Amino acid sequence: MDQNALALFVEIVEAGNLSEAARRLRMSRANVSNRLGQFERGLGQQLLRRTTRRIEPTEIGLRLYAHGCAIRDELQAARESVTSLGQSLQGRVRLSVPSGYGQLVMSDWLVEFKRLYPGIVLDVMFENRVEDLMREEVDIAIRVMSEPPQNLVARDMGPVNYVACASSAWAREHGLPVQLDDLRHVPLITSAVMGRQLRVSAYLAQERHEVLLEPTLISENFLFLRKAILASLGVGIVPDYVFEEELANGEVVAALSEWRLSIFGTHMYMLYMQGRHRTRAAATFIEFMLDKARQPRDGST
Repeated sequence: MDQNALALFVEIVEAGNLSEAARRLRMSRANVSNRLGQFERGLGQQLLRRTTRRIEPTEIGLRLYAHGCAIRDELQAARESVTSLGQSLQGRVRLSVPSGYGQLVMSDWLVEFKRLYPGIVLDVMFENRVEDLMREEVDIAIRVMSEPPQNLVARDMGPVNYVACASSAWAREHGLPVQLDDLRHVPLITSAVMGRQLRVSAYLAQERHEVLLEPTLISENFLFLRKAILASLGVGIVPDYVFEEELANGEVVAALSEWRLSIFGTHMYMLYMQGRHRTRAAATFIEFMLDKARQPRDGST
């Protein structure tokens, strides 16, 4: 079997369509299509089903894809073993992190990791989308969710606790919400999913309540939300890591503290593809970040 053709096939599957595969391989789309056709004819099997928008592997295609990934990973591991002899750890880690958690919590960890491993290239995107890792050029994604996707490896980085809070100045002037339904009647500052009605889930003992909310200020940028809350524009519903220091020193005060609030999910997960080879750089990064996530953060109780 032509190993180059097999490698091409793996690239096409992971790209999701011929045009994207051609871009990644720096080839023409016609060349990619011709080589794929030759590979299928040589095997006497259809490996991909083509639709108007994307391609999907057939059953035999999925099996061949798994073998192709294994061969690619073994070759990559062999190359790493040779090139790393007598050298510091090198490689590239492509990472996607949530905007708030990435900037407010992980940024210090990323800086520390980079100092420890200067030979590793960190390619970091700050975004909140839950993308399909097989289709995107991302090795690892950090996401808030209640249940991780079954087709991905999910490493638990700990619970995410939301807090209803306001600046102490706003609280002195207007008072804090006392009942859960009071959240409907205050100027609310939070993040939301585009095109969806915002719902907050609230848990008290074994009881679960859900409240529909209409925020007055919405953004996916948690640094902006933080600034707006500190500027006394209203009551925020944000993860507690946004205001750890301010909650501790009283600059920001929490309301409804007897309730456990959740908007997007209850846990932070590190996600990566099953079966995909993890380079020594990626494996080292994963364990470093999980170790950091297990440690109490400054200001936590």
